[in-house]
Amino acid sequence: MSSARVDYIAPWWTYWLHNFPHINLRFQPIDNSFQPEEENYQQSLIFLGCVAAAGLGLNLLCLAIYLSCLCCCRKDEEEESKKTNSCCVTWSAVAAGLITCVAVGVGFYGNSETNDGVYQLTYSLYNANHTLGGVDSLVTGTMGSMKNGLHQHLARLDEIFATRGDYVQTLQFMQQMADNVIKQLLGLPDWEEAKVDLASIADQTANIEYYRWLTYLLILILDLIICLLACLGLAKQSRWLLTTMMVFGVLTLVLSWTSLGADLATAVGTSDFCIAPDKYLMSQTKGIIGADIVHYYLYCNQTLSNPFQRPLTIFQRSLTTMQIQIQGLLQFAVPLFPTAERDLLGIQHLLNSSEASLHQLTALLDCRGLNKDYLDAMVGVCYDGVEGVLYLCLFSILAACAFTVMLCAIPRAWRQIACRERDYDDIDEEDPFNPRVRRIGSQNPNHTNMQSFCSYSSSMGSQNSLHPPAPAVSNAPMSEYMNQTALFGGNPRYENVPLIGRGSPPPSIYSQQYRNRYSPSMRATYLSMTEEQSRHFGNDFQA
Repeated sequence: MSSARVDYIAPWWTYWLHNFPHINLRFQPIDNSFQPEEENYQQSLIFLGCVAAAGLGLNLLCLAIYLSCLCCCRKDEEEESKKTNSCCVTWSAVAAGLITCVAVGVGFYGNSETNDGVYQLTYSLYNANHTLGGVDSLVTGTMGSMKNGLHQHLARLDEIFATRGDYVQTLQFMQQMADNVIKQLLGLPDWEEAKVDLASIADQTANIEYYRWLTYLLILILDLIICLLACLGLAKQSRWLLTTMMVFGVLTLVLSWTSLGADLATAVGTSDFCIAPDKYLMSQTKGIIGADIVHYYLYCNQTLSNPFQRPLTIFQRSLTTMQIQIQGLLQFAVPLFPTAERDLLGIQHLLNSSEASLHQLTALLDCRGLNKDYLDAMVGVCYDGVEGVLYLCLFSILAACAFTVMLCAIPRAWRQIACRERDYDDIDEEDPFNPRVRRIGSQNPNHTNMQSFCSYSSSMGSQNSLHPPAPAVSNAPMSEYMNQTALFGGNPRYENVPLIGRGSPPPSIYSQQYRNRYSPSMRATYLSMTEEQSRHFGNDFQA
């Protein structure tokens, strides 16, 4: 075990965190030694939380500037720029989702590592408390038996052996040995004077750790749910869902930076302790427990002498001497004083139980047990605990980046959805070839003949063209027109669909802005088709 203590080295990340600048709230550098009672040291940890708060403010400021530019700089976009923005939103959503998944995985690992480290700390505290409690119990029990039980037996024997001065002198010598044992037991350190209940500390630590672990678990689940709902809103183009997720995204961004500040301060403070834990513990026990005793348990080297060796040796010799005296009295005094046998056997039983307590006490006071608990606690805190907190810091950073990307992508996606709906609403409601009007007209018998004529005339004229004939009556759904639109550049306006096959009226009936949308070749084709129809039908269908 001594070799294990010699081989103990604080991990490299504790040195890295220990070298972080320690600055108080007055921007003055201070000593980085672990001094949690000092106000300046507390301010240095609070300063790290303020750095995280400044990062949150800068992040929100950048988001506000971005959203302001996005809202104020609205220009008419060409179709290619719309496709580019759509791809940008898609890739931003993919990147945010991947970063969130990575962050959640890192967070789960860090939360588990931190919990393992704290559990190892509490387990070691319970073991150390059990050891110290056993020492106090053995010392108290032995002293009680020596003061009360042995004193009563010796008082009765003193009355029985009153006529024999040599036996009375033996009893007085045994009383001196008993007082010597009590004196040596009183010389042992009184752990209760330290006013530190390790079991209570372990219980409080376990309760705090449970709520910390549960809080981080809920944060991890919340981040994952918000990311999934945001992706669902982008896929379904739901503006209300995107708006809701944007609000929750801002709240999660605040939580991420807050947890980063708390974790960073915790990691730095714990690392300061892990660099020199022995020094801090010795300073805390100064004046309460001897420095040689604390040094003995913290280092537990073979070269160190046991500070309890002398009192335990005197205890053992005193018990051995008393056992010899009792054996002599049982051998020589009992034949003369038969009534003394009961008290002599009682003293012998008391000495045997005291000797058993001495062996247990020697084992409990050995440095190897408490030193192992100390090392286990240090490994749990400085290795698993600090490492887990660092992973939680990484989780907070990744989550902040992911939700920043998400908050940048959602407004752009929301704007694209609004532009698409506005382009659809700009369609002329009086255009008979508007899909809405065509669906309404198919249900209105007053417009049936006109639609049949236009469709029939269009099909007759298209027999000599390169386009296939149009159906007699078109009740095609919206998707058919949108598919036709995709073939001519993706513009949702229906004026770009070729005239042939639609039976469209001459372009002259439209306003100038619609007339410019037809190419010269399309108008020439339509005019030639109209002349051929006039020769075929004559003036039967003239208005």
